[in-house]
Amino acid sequence: MATPDRIPADSDTAHIQGLDASMVALSFVDNAGITRVKAVPKQRLGSAARYGVGVSPCFETFAFDDLMAVGRYLGGPDGDLRLIPDLSRLTELACQPGWAWAPTDKYTQDGTRFVACQRHFAARQTAAARAAGLRLAMAFETEWAVGRADDADGFTPAIDGPAYGLVRLGQVADYAADLVAALERQGIAVAQFHPEYALGQLELSVEPSEPVTAADEAVLVRHTIRQVSARHGMRASLAPCIKPDGAGSGAHLHLSVTDDEGPLFAGGDGPHGIRPIGAAFLAGVLRELPALVAVGAGNPASFLRLAPSRWAGVWQCWGRETREAALRFVTGVRGTEGWAANAEIKCFDATGNPYLIVGSVIAAGLAGVAERLRLPAEITGDPATFDAEARMMSDVRRLPTTPAEAADHFAASEVLADAMGVELHDALLTVRRAEAQRYAGASAEALVALTRRRF
Repeated sequence: MATPDRIPADSDTAHIQGLDASMVALSFVDNAGITRVKAVPKQRLGSAARYGVGVSPCFETFAFDDLMAVGRYLGGPDGDLRLIPDLSRLTELACQPGWAWAPTDKYTQDGTRFVACQRHFAARQTAAARAAGLRLAMAFETEWAVGRADDADGFTPAIDGPAYGLVRLGQVADYAADLVAALERQGIAVAQFHPEYALGQLELSVEPSEPVTAADEAVLVRHTIRQVSARHGMRASLAPCIKPDGAGSGAHLHLSVTDDEGPLFAGGDGPHGIRPIGAAFLAGVLRELPALVAVGAGNPASFLRLAPSRWAGVWQCWGRETREAALRFVTGVRGTEGWAANAEIKCFDATGNPYLIVGSVIAAGLAGVAERLRLPAEITGDPATFDAEARMMSDVRRLPTTPAEAADHFAASEVLADAMGVELHDALLTVRRAEAQRYAGASAEALVALTRRRF
């Protein structure tokens, strides 16, 4: 039975009727980072918004390979949930003509919120930040590789040329223009596009938004990249690794925090102008990074990317414009600090559920504020070049190097367990441990092949 807050308003009904689309994709992201979908005809969208579309809770413990594990609370064949589309995010898909898209929240059949809804977890943490007087803006960078669509078994780059080079950009100029145009018609403000370092790799950045919107946009950006790539005769992969022993693709998260007095990362008397509350927030994130790896880069293939000296952020430390640190602080150029200063978390990739990522980062930061944590000294340079004494003196530690190790840190995180609740925390842990165990002996080549076309 519907509850009053889920009954579509007249304005929503008018918006539905005005859609230039016959079908609507209703998406959710599972704990393995796979975006799943149900679709309804446009004329059924109003009913879906009121009563939902059925989906099994078994997806809460699906691994990235579509094999199901069973957790303490969730998993198995029993039960049903309702996917309720957020009509405020209803978007006509320029990348997929004839279709529209909306993200969904999960409810039970009696009309209550599903306790393990990932999108609602992000919304709850955003609300908790507001209750603490803090407002966050976030944005995901998106890196991907484009390969030839006719390569059925492997990956043949669709572009070549030097990293960040104009030669490489020239090969994708029409593609890039079409991609950016599609995104902007879908309401996403693109900040930057450029060819990247790795094999066939490109990158796109968007303007920051409030956290749930940032996660919604990450889902939509990735789908748009895949669709536009296909129309240009290419296959896009957002997997963390395309070639073993090579640089991989990340999904770095940028964030800034403000309170009633203004930005927390500028105008203060701390390092680089960071105010005490901002330093405490960052210290909380820094403390939880080993557990956050399981949230945002816990897939077995993620650890092929998470190697030292590749700017993947594998060290639990921070520094201004230090690209080997997992937590990179960006001040902006002189005169822009008040609105440009932000922090970047570099260890994440597209195998992480973006709703879980933003919610977990907020929870970690709020815990730092509540406990009045202090940032350690920043680092410069590449910790891989530090000798043992220098690493000890700077308190720099390597982040988890295996999915099992990351899962153990996640299991031990009281901050994330409390924020998520036992059902969601256990479901994600179940997925990460199942993946870690299943592929403990897999070769790098096998992991690349398994994930190249799933993300």
